[in-house]
Amino acid sequence: MSTTSKKTKAPAIVVFVGAGPGDPGLMTVRAHEQLRDADVIVVDQIADETFARAHASEDVEIVEGGHGEAGQRLTSASRAKVVVRAAKNAGEGHVVVRLMDGDPSTFNGLAEEAAACRKAGIAFEIVPGVSAVQAVPAYAGVPLTASSSKALHVIPARATGVDWSASIDRNTTVVLLGGPDVLSSALGKLLTAGRDAQTPVALTTGGTTIRQATHTGTLAEVAESLANAEIAEASLAVVGLTVDLREQLSWWETKPLFGWNVLVPRTKEQSGSMTTRLSRFGAESSVVPTISVEPPRTPQQMERAVKGLVTGRYEWIGFTSVNAVRAVREKFVEFGLDVRAFAGLKIAAVGGVTAEALREWGLEPDLIPSGEQSAQGLLEDWPDYDQVLDPINRVFLPRADIATDTLVAGLQEIGWEVDDVTAYRTVRAAPPAPEVREAIKTGKFDAVCFTSSSTVRNLVGIAGKPHPATIVACIGPATAKTAEEHGLRVDVLASEPSADVLVDALADFGHSLQLEAAEAGEAVRRPSEKKKSGSRRSKAKA
Repeated sequence: MSTTSKKTKAPAIVVFVGAGPGDPGLMTVRAHEQLRDADVIVVDQIADETFARAHASEDVEIVEGGHGEAGQRLTSASRAKVVVRAAKNAGEGHVVVRLMDGDPSTFNGLAEEAAACRKAGIAFEIVPGVSAVQAVPAYAGVPLTASSSKALHVIPARATGVDWSASIDRNTTVVLLGGPDVLSSALGKLLTAGRDAQTPVALTTGGTTIRQATHTGTLAEVAESLANAEIAEASLAVVGLTVDLREQLSWWETKPLFGWNVLVPRTKEQSGSMTTRLSRFGAESSVVPTISVEPPRTPQQMERAVKGLVTGRYEWIGFTSVNAVRAVREKFVEFGLDVRAFAGLKIAAVGGVTAEALREWGLEPDLIPSGEQSAQGLLEDWPDYDQVLDPINRVFLPRADIATDTLVAGLQEIGWEVDDVTAYRTVRAAPPAPEVREAIKTGKFDAVCFTSSSTVRNLVGIAGKPHPATIVACIGPATAKTAEEHGLRVDVLASEPSADVLVDALADFGHSLQLEAAEAGEAVRRPSEKKKSGSRRSKAKA
């Protein structure tokens, strides 16, 4: 009687990846690559499911490694079992990323989990990350070393058997990591061991994020405040003379929009540059789509126009939005065409953003408004039709179904025949979630950035008017007029119809609020924090 042995499934490889201290921009290139290629991700505290999915493929499997089924915090040993089980279940050739807060080798249980993998015969790799030990003090404006410091001691606040007397020298900088309870105990032990009670201390919570807050005081003051729960959520303490440099070196918490929550009523595809730029000024963005871009109800007109473009029916094609570029490009893909079909055709773009969309396609516009970047500005620079110089007198305008007739009428007046073609429809989006609507109405957003009149009309239509305390920023005069017609007070007006310029104008406004607070000797408060005062603000233009 013969027997057959059952083949065992080879386990996947486990990659321990540092997620950084909180700011997604501090993740390493290697970490991004591993998350992108991961089949399974075991998440932890900062590196939660939302964070992981933002960088991974759509079909990645997320495994909770921070807490058990009953919600209890897992020990390092229990978490190691979760990692080993995930690797065994994933199978041969798959990648299991164990996403860890900060740097894997710094107080994260790496040793226990890696040892468990080795014992189970599972191969592993380690991708170092930016540790909170270095990053959080840097974001708080507290250097760890300076001419006054001779040594740096990094101590887990909950560690036992620590010789605290080794860290009492005034020229030694001490970094402690842990929750408020263990920080309080550790600072108390340092004080009892003989560290000067007047030694400066910086306590930081939410390090490297827009929720970062830093509290400074003496060792005696801070230890007492933590013991009395006067300081909540603290996670890192720096003890030493370098803390005094914070007044000169604070840079993150002094950004003009630091901590602001800005509402961006645009589609996710259109909001990328704005959200990135807002984050550079210290703000968090909440994107609320107000319109949905859909194909025209009858595509035949668009199809005839694109075929006419190929056969030489037009002298010009005018793009008045990025959506128009996208609509024509999609038709080209559908028909198997490429940019060579534009040979001999003159191309106009309404502004820099639309021109950039064309350049990404490999096309360089022949005409961009020299003045106002709008349909009117484009019309002012558009050359008159000349029977001698222009062999063809027709213009192709792929536009939205709600586009105004200003450009069409103007082109006809200067001798051109225009095929005004509906390339896409703009449909009002569905209302946002109830909690978002409530936040808009009750002033939980510090500012809202309107990039067109339709975003104003649609946001008010689907979510209601923003609270009077919310700063209203508009991309141009037409948008501002629409906002005012809807009962909104416009605080910020961009000098150019550009999303980047709009964000810069809002940042200038935020900076002016900081200067006002400094002159009055007051702490800077975000607009959402001042809504009860009902204070008025002067309009800013940048």
